[in-house]
Amino acid sequence: MMSYLSRIRLKPGLDLAQLAKALPTDAYAEHKLIWQLFSERSDTRDFLFRREQQGHWPFFYVLSRHEPVDEKNLWDIECRPFQPRLASGERLAFALRANPVRVRKISDDPAVKTRRRDDVVADLKKHRYPDRQQRPPLAAIVHEAGAEWLAERAGRCGFEIEFVHPDGYRQHRLYKPGADRPISMSTLEFNGVLRVVDGERFLETLRHGIGPAKAFGCGLLLVRRLG
Repeated sequence: MMSYLSRIRLKPGLDLAQLAKALPTDAYAEHKLIWQLFSERSDTRDFLFRREQQGHWPFFYVLSRHEPVDEKNLWDIECRPFQPRLASGERLAFALRANPVRVRKISDDPAVKTRRRDDVVADLKKHRYPDRQQRPPLAAIVHEAGAEWLAERAGRCGFEIEFVHPDGYRQHRLYKPGADRPISMSTLEFNGVLRVVDGERFLETLRHGIGPAKAFGCGLLLVRRLG
């Protein structure tokens, strides 16, 4: 299956009116921006993206099944086919922005909501360290919860973790137009080194991402070969 990896940046020399039209103001606007680059080629979301910042301006990495096209001529798009050849045993540096949650069953009654998503950092802090006087610093809890969450997923995603540093824990409130209440979610940044144990399964992981909230810029696993 052909995929494309793109880096999408604002065109230089845009005036204020063009910048106001181009710059996303929240997570929903970011999703809409990326979606518009594919709207003529797909009626379902078949891309992953990650926002980065360069100075005052955002740019995006996007992994997609179709080549992005900017019909408004506001963005520079560098796009190349994504067809990595990865063998078992290869070691890769990786970066991942994820929404680290666990899904828990809370009821057997189909008439009510039967599952919920628990933020792993908040859950660990509450249940493993209930005594505030004995609780370690938040950075240590973030590292512990994040490392456990990713390790739980590594095997079925085709890799083993050699080293990981979870950091940058943030909580977000997303305001969907027309919704009665905001959506709360968290993100966590992972950087480290992994080893591929199943090349085909790992390629599927790269294409489909890790964890939920992919519509809001989570889940894209960026990798590079070491040395």
